Amino acid sequence: MIIGFVGSGNMAAAMARGWAGEFEGMLFSDSGSGRAQQLADELGGDAVSNAEIAQRADLVLLAVKPGKLDEVVPELSGVSRIVSALAVVPLERQQAAFPEAEVLRVMPNVGAEVRKGVLCIAGEANEEVRAKLAVLGHVVEIADADFDEATAIMGCAPAYLALAVEARKLRAQLVVATSTIANKALVDLDKRLRELLRRARLTHIDAVIGKKKKLEIEIANLRQGRFPADLFATLQLEGLMGDDEEYWPFEGEYWSDEYENYK
Repeated sequence: MIIGFVGSGNMAAAMARGWAGEFEGMLFSDSGSGRAQQLADELGGDAVSNAEIAQRADLVLLAVKPGKLDEVVPELSGVSRIVSALAVVPLERQQAAFPEAEVLRVMPNVGAEVRKGVLCIAGEANEEVRAKLAVLGHVVEIADADFDEATAIMGCAPAYLALAVEARKLRAQLVVATSTIANKALVDLDKRLRELLRRARLTHIDAVIGKKKKLEIEIANLRQGRFPADLFATLQLEGLMGDDEEYWPFEGEYWSDEYENYK
């Protein structure tokens, strides 16, 4: 199937990109803007006149400005299948303009470019055409009288997409900021732990050095015959007591009946 785009504006371009690879050929026309040739170069196809599209295309996507409808009708004589993206032009008027063709009115949004769009439709189309539209996203059939409301909603889609993109951007920034804060906190904690461990090691070293110094002093005193008070008392008692005697240390109280001359 060959498709012809009569009009190569933003919406036609979005649908064309979404349909890339889905048709045997693509034809593009414009009113002199040069967009037809740009799309043909980008997606593969030919930039031709409206009359040539009418001769070669099996399906026509009508995407001109609504005021141009009467101008292009004579150039599209003989077209049998039309998908019209004309806004504000009722289906009945478009069917009257192309009485020999199946006319399907469509209101897509820009998500069609990435095959994630929503397409409201009304009118006639065979299963093959409907299947092609389904490639672009979710297809919803509505009454033609509801197209004005659908057009208003679809017109807000870029704003909603912009908000979604901005929200994703802000979320990414928040994730980066949170990660940066967390990394800084971990670095600070690591520094504090290292300092605490360093101090603990120094304290332990000081304690060991203190004990060593004490032992060195005691050894030096022993070499010079100076005994610690507790050791001297023990040695004195050991020298004065017999093997059959037992020493009872003083506990801080004298009893008058235990000693003569107690004062």
